[in-house]
Amino acid sequence: MKPVRDLLDKIHPHVSKGGRFQAFGSLYEAIDTLAFSPGFQTRTASHVRDGLDYKRMMFLVVNALVPCLLVGIWNTGFQAFSAIDAGAVPLADWQNALFQAIGGVYDSSNFLYCMLFGLIYFVPIFLVVHVVGLGIEVITAQLRNHDVSEGFLVTGMLLPLILPPTIPLWQVGLGTAFGLIIGKEVFGGTGMNFLNPALVCRAFLFFAYPAYISGDAPWIAADHLGVDGFTGATLLAQAAVTEGVLHTQNWFAAFWGGIPGSMGETSTAACLMGAGIVIGTGVGSWRTMAGTALGTIALASFLNFVGSETNPMFGVTWWWHMVLGGWALGTVFMTTDPVSSSYTDSGKWVYGFGIGALCVIIRSVNPAYPEGMMLAILFMNMFAPLIDHFVVRRNIRRRLARSGA
Repeated sequence: MKPVRDLLDKIHPHVSKGGRFQAFGSLYEAIDTLAFSPGFQTRTASHVRDGLDYKRMMFLVVNALVPCLLVGIWNTGFQAFSAIDAGAVPLADWQNALFQAIGGVYDSSNFLYCMLFGLIYFVPIFLVVHVVGLGIEVITAQLRNHDVSEGFLVTGMLLPLILPPTIPLWQVGLGTAFGLIIGKEVFGGTGMNFLNPALVCRAFLFFAYPAYISGDAPWIAADHLGVDGFTGATLLAQAAVTEGVLHTQNWFAAFWGGIPGSMGETSTAACLMGAGIVIGTGVGSWRTMAGTALGTIALASFLNFVGSETNPMFGVTWWWHMVLGGWALGTVFMTTDPVSSSYTDSGKWVYGFGIGALCVIIRSVNPAYPEGMMLAILFMNMFAPLIDHFVVRRNIRRRLARSGA
């Protein structure tokens, strides 16, 4: 790394204040702090010292997303190859052409071919998200004369995981721009937004282009599997229209991730691995996750008790809700967003409970829209400040009463 450090040190005078290229100072700072620790340190009292800064926190979340990423890439190939085994034919797109050109074989039992096929679809989406997203981050940092924030690292990792693999790349770029600009930058950038930017992107694409993203069933259209002549509805979409369909399915297959769905949402097991990392490092709040689980259990159990002769979703048990759709990914990585979620301990329980309850309500009461996690989180994002306000006011009243006594 010393040659890189030497190169950056030579460039530094030219991008510093008064230098010839000072306008690119924020871009230089982003590259420098991404590769190395900051060159300035506090040396005198008094300071709270912690080994966890914002950059390291973002990297921890990105590392926690790696299991979801790996399972999602494999499952993209596995689902497509399984459809081909059932009689479908590959799409006439450049991804399949590239896969065939490098000697790939459509074999669902071959792990390496499944990974290769998934990578061919995942990498272009990942690159478009980062080119557009980092471009917006750099431009807004230049306009505000701020440093480039590392906050996009998590958003840039989440966005490809919540999109279908065959979504047009121009839609990926458009959705990324909308999510960052409308969901974050107009409010002042990282730390100032009250909505999750990744979910703002997903919501925009869902309502603007529903043919490509249909709730939690992005692969319900044949070409979302990378194949033609095959209908690959998700289990959640099937459960919304067919009673008892989940009883004939393998719960463990849904738990491990071998079902259709967006690239990073299908494996609850991978999300639990990520949960262990974010909870163990203190980056994610276990209270918010537990509150979401309690809200899901409470509403699903209540609807099971009420029952419905016309709505199959009333009969879906809570343990099925937790392995279907974006529930696990949303619970671990989106409800715990430190910026858009509640920050008080009591508020986290209320905030999480509201998300879990709303998710089940949206899924069950509106069968036309089988997924509810995205809208539930966005809705509760707007109420998080209000929840914290009442919690703080309650604590103030308690202290006043204690001091008065």
